[in-house]
Amino acid sequence: MARREPSLKIKCLTAVQLMELDACMRCGECAEWCPTYEGSGYRPGLSPRDKIYRWKRFVDKSYGMRAFFFGPKEIPEEEFVEFKDDVHGCTTCGICATVCEAGINTVELWEAMRADLVKRGTGPYGKQGGMPKIISDTFNSYNEPKENRLNWIPDDVKIADKADILYFMGCTAGMKQTNLAVSTARVLNKLGVEFCTLGEEEACCGSVLIRTGQYFKEENLPKRLAQSNVEKIKAKGAKTVLYACSGCFRASLVDWPRLLGEETPFKVMHVSQFLAEKIEAGEVEWVQKPYGEDKIVTYHDPCHLGRHVGVYEEPRKVLQSMPGMEYVEMDRSRAYQRCCGAGGGVKAGMPELALSIAKARVGDAMEILYPEGEEKTKTNIFAQACPFCKRNLSDGRDALLAEENPRADIVIEDIVEISARALGLSNVKD
Repeated sequence: MARREPSLKIKCLTAVQLMELDACMRCGECAEWCPTYEGSGYRPGLSPRDKIYRWKRFVDKSYGMRAFFFGPKEIPEEEFVEFKDDVHGCTTCGICATVCEAGINTVELWEAMRADLVKRGTGPYGKQGGMPKIISDTFNSYNEPKENRLNWIPDDVKIADKADILYFMGCTAGMKQTNLAVSTARVLNKLGVEFCTLGEEEACCGSVLIRTGQYFKEENLPKRLAQSNVEKIKAKGAKTVLYACSGCFRASLVDWPRLLGEETPFKVMHVSQFLAEKIEAGEVEWVQKPYGEDKIVTYHDPCHLGRHVGVYEEPRKVLQSMPGMEYVEMDRSRAYQRCCGAGGGVKAGMPELALSIAKARVGDAMEILYPEGEEKTKTNIFAQACPFCKRNLSDGRDALLAEENPRADIVIEDIVEISARALGLSNVKD
């Protein structure tokens, strides 16, 4: 009699990741810190520990000792569907990896699980499945014509055709949150930094496809996107590429070399790192208080900029150097920060969960900007360094204001936008 095929075919998990399934001690430390688990009201399926245990059971039923001797045990399809919903209810923020007593690299584990589910036709989650075609057709994640990447450019901004420094706009700053692109360009011009862009030829960095386990669809689209961007950046003669989007920065620093099998032939920097270097060299002269009066400011570490690649100090140095800005630190910061709730496809696939997490993170900022019992006398600043964080945190703030919480009246802006203000520049297209 023919042996039954395993219900789960492991294609994307590495040997190390399979060992990590056994390494989990079920201690529950990850559950104490997980923002999506908390944001869901502690729904058991969203606990990182629970997801590892359930996936291990799938693997054991398909490839364990019993399966070796007697054949794989069938796994009901509804269990895969339920697991698919739960493993996509994760922002891939990485706090579970930070606190894991066994040192499990959970971010890449979740992405590999998602990819195996997509390969068997059980994923991705909801409308995330339409992203490969949209990006393949338009080379951006918003289904916009490619010429719209240039709509943000004001008449006063000078962009070279070729330069040693290239500004990689990203889909969000170039097409949606254009204040960030305008601020970045004007700040670079003000500092006398000649730069170029890829303009209409810039392609999506591929992060959304990788995070949702779809990196092999549409003829390995993320690899083609990475190849296209790298080749066009090389053609521009750029030696350094600047990113204001933490997701694009992480993709180019970590994902592109892995997809292409070699390091990128240029240096990659987040704009906050670039500004911190300029400040250290005495090349930045702030001309005014960013908001015209003294403010208290705190900073949210984007997961892709902080926990994923370790950039913590430079954004703080930029903020602390500005006049009229008293910097305070939230209790949960740096490697232990609470995710904004937007990443890993959660904002697109599970907006209510994303909003719940954002409200909790804004609450963290409120505690330090407006301590309970103190009178709220002015509007203070919640800074970040990622357009996705800005979008979701702003939604969380607005939801709290709608619930008549006056302490949620805070300004949420990107460090680059704040820098433009401190240099006396407008951050909108005039």
